[in-house]
Amino acid sequence: MAADKILIIEDEKKIARFLELELKHEGYEIELSYDGREGLEKIRGGDFDLVLLDLMLPSLSGLEICRRVRKESDIPIIMLTAKDQVMDKVMGLDLGAHDYITKPFAIEELLARMRGILRRNKPNETQTNILSIKGLVLNTDIRQLTIKGEVVDLTKTEYDLLLYLLKNKGLVLTRDQIIEEVWGYDYPGDTNIVDVYIRYLRSKIDDKYNQNYIYTVRGVGYVIKD
Repeated sequence: MAADKILIIEDEKKIARFLELELKHEGYEIELSYDGREGLEKIRGGDFDLVLLDLMLPSLSGLEICRRVRKESDIPIIMLTAKDQVMDKVMGLDLGAHDYITKPFAIEELLARMRGILRRNKPNETQTNILSIKGLVLNTDIRQLTIKGEVVDLTKTEYDLLLYLLKNKGLVLTRDQIIEEVWGYDYPGDTNIVDVYIRYLRSKIDDKYNQNYIYTVRGVGYVIKD
């Protein structure tokens, strides 16, 4: 099995070298970039499984890199930064980062988060590229939702939320479970964000097509069922 390929975009060379050595020791294939603009070009030109992205970079910030990459790709991104303000975390996650870790951090924690993200993003033999229920069809190969043959546009977070619900069809998922899967367990906000995005989804699928897909289990969470 080929090693996962990781791109580290970090301008502090001592940190970058430390990460490179530790990750190589774990069996990962590593490529480094010390500059934001160069790092963005490497993402666009390479076939990486995950990006470790510093927030403060010369020529182009980590937030701007994340914003541009999300227009083109769903490659997993973990942000590495000395900033620990809540708004910095929220901005990074809203722009599409999969996770966020504040320096200094334990390498064991970073490795655990990487393994979790890489595991979730690798299809296995039992997975199917089509998930469907009551005229709703989600094609995970092209990340496209159709209902009764009509394409429905979703944001990245709406798509990830719907995908998680469909993968667990018939199971009641708590808000905490949804937060951990869709936003990451280090999400700094509260669980009300789940209710907000459930409303967004319902307005696009349940309400528009006059069909109940997402059910509320009062005091527990949400479920998609036949």
